[in-house]
Amino acid sequence: MGKLYVVGFGPGGYEHMTAKCIQVIEEADVVTGYTTYVNILKEYFPDKQYLATPMMQEVKRCRMAVEEAQKNKVAAMVSSGDSGIYGMAGIIYQVAEEMGADIEIETVPGVTAASAAASVLGAPLMHDFAVISLSDLMTPIDLIWKRVDCAGQGDLIVCLYNPKSKKRTTYVEQAAELLLKYHNPQTPVGIVRNAGRKDESSQITDLEHLKDAEIDMFSVVIIGNSQTYVSKGRMITPRGYEV
Repeated sequence: MGKLYVVGFGPGGYEHMTAKCIQVIEEADVVTGYTTYVNILKEYFPDKQYLATPMMQEVKRCRMAVEEAQKNKVAAMVSSGDSGIYGMAGIIYQVAEEMGADIEIETVPGVTAASAAASVLGAPLMHDFAVISLSDLMTPIDLIWKRVDCAGQGDLIVCLYNPKSKKRTTYVEQAAELLLKYHNPQTPVGIVRNAGRKDESSQITDLEHLKDAEIDMFSVVIIGNSQTYVSKGRMITPRGYEV
């Protein structure tokens, strides 16, 4: 029986890959993934066989991975971050079931973008938080706004994935406006671009001025709750311990 690993390799740098991730990729007969991710891994695993597809070809990519495993090979489908958080794990299981594939599938977790960005900013995710993608490709925008609004009502820290693209230029501003109904305008906001990668950068602003910040699809935006504060350039959310 073939084996298919769905692997999260973290932010991109070798130092953030888990030992399990490295072991699985080294043992795989073939590695499949999004072209950009495959190119990242080629630097660290140059001798592997790779099969890649561009963006918007996720189903095709999964079929390729399942087909390789059906040949009694060990295949690895890779995702940045954690493969089970906005990654390829869910669609792999769906495609394998639809294809009636008699293969073994194992999900290998990795450092997700929220964790990577939080580590750059300090300690902003020390209490309850919500991760919300602002991409409306597969989620109706009205439902996204409902989730943002509910997070604001619950005083949750909010971590925004896919905050801005060439077409979606105002979604971050709209999310900020919703959260301003419940939060102080000076609520700290951290923005990390390319967390854990060579060209990583970060900035800290506040909810009122979030609309003026430089943000793109490579950014993660973390909006604090009512207790979050900034000290010595670090964004901190207290857990509640008496110090």
